[in-house]
Amino acid sequence: MKTSPFNILIIDDEPNIVKTMRICLQDLGQNITGITDPRKAITALSETQFDLAFIDLKMNPLDGMEVLETVKRVSPRTTVVMITAHGTIDSAVEAIKKGAYDYLQKPFDFVELQLFTKKVLEYHHLKEEVRRLEKQLADVSPDSPIISQNPKMLEQIALAKRVADSDLSILLEGESGTGKELFAQLIHDESDRSNNPFIKINCAAIPDNLLESELFGHVKGAFSGAVKDRKGRFETAHGGTVFLDEIAEMSPALQAKLLRFLQHKEFEAVGDNVTRKVDVRIIAATNINLEEALKEGAFREDLFYRLNAVRIKLLPLRERPEDIPLLIHHFINRYAGEQKPEIEPQAMKALRAYRWNGNVRELRNVIERTLVLADEGLIRLRDLPEEIAASLQRPTTLPTLEEVEKQHIKKVLQFADDYRHAAEILAIDQATLWRKRKRFGI
Repeated sequence: MKTSPFNILIIDDEPNIVKTMRICLQDLGQNITGITDPRKAITALSETQFDLAFIDLKMNPLDGMEVLETVKRVSPRTTVVMITAHGTIDSAVEAIKKGAYDYLQKPFDFVELQLFTKKVLEYHHLKEEVRRLEKQLADVSPDSPIISQNPKMLEQIALAKRVADSDLSILLEGESGTGKELFAQLIHDESDRSNNPFIKINCAAIPDNLLESELFGHVKGAFSGAVKDRKGRFETAHGGTVFLDEIAEMSPALQAKLLRFLQHKEFEAVGDNVTRKVDVRIIAATNINLEEALKEGAFREDLFYRLNAVRIKLLPLRERPEDIPLLIHHFINRYAGEQKPEIEPQAMKALRAYRWNGNVRELRNVIERTLVLADEGLIRLRDLPEEIAASLQRPTTLPTLEEVEKQHIKKVLQFADDYRHAAEILAIDQATLWRKRKRFGI
């Protein structure tokens, strides 16, 4: 919540109530304006932007409902709380239906008023943040499918656009869920190939013995089940772009064939001896450190340098925390339909505190899930997955050795600066950490 004082207006025709509330709320360090004539309050609202207004329900010569209607018209960003006596609670509920946030029942004590006001100001701050995010999204969304206000990410977006029209191969590096496919799509869309195919291939999702045929095609009889000729993805993408995701999963033999294709733009289909040429731009992506894979001999050095003509590194979400509320609001707008829920402050704190090892993809999935569970137009802490809600607390110990190891690695990954740092904390090399992440699915 912001550290500068909030502007709070108190409107009550009882001077003692105004004086008491002023003393109480000034003790919180807020800027307080107290007015006993509701007609003068209307003028004050048109001259000053108030964050919060306390309005007594029963006043003369204007009652609280009339003042509320004027506030909503003159100063719609002001959060309104109605002050009510026991016999007017029904009217206060009606005021909430007309735009008041809540009501405060008289009599109230010093501590109760301060706690209540802190809660309302927290809500108001969140409402203002949503308004700010709406404006930022309006500025970001038309220009790029990638939502970010992080300076380093904006630099990478600008780099992607600058190299889009070239034929240079591009290597996208980043953890799973950071948006490598979105970057590849952006580069294709910004290039002069945008009217031609954009074909995506996940090298880890296709068995190695089938990946060569998938990329280069095959002729009839090339292997068991090859009952007819089939074009590969490269040939299908002629004139366009091929996105090779998880390139590090490709076998050494297939890496050699890919290298030849990158050098000469030619290949042979499986089972054929006819050389074919196509015009295809390659964008490759990896979620591991390819330089470490080079040291282990798991990836060809010459292929690495051929792919690495332009290198774009995507930040994990934990290194761009300013993007978390922006992305949350973006996903709520996308998936919530017409009725967009608000997020209670504790839930937003938990979402911001969580380390998001699955990055933007994990955040999107959590928001989709939460929107199903949320009711009464509000996302509460209880609607979030247990591990996210627990990010405000100490993590608990799990019973089995394997689960302890998995949770310990996840915990270290949340607090480490990067994978190299995490490996140092765990006293293992990065390759071992990568294998354990793959084994545990983290």
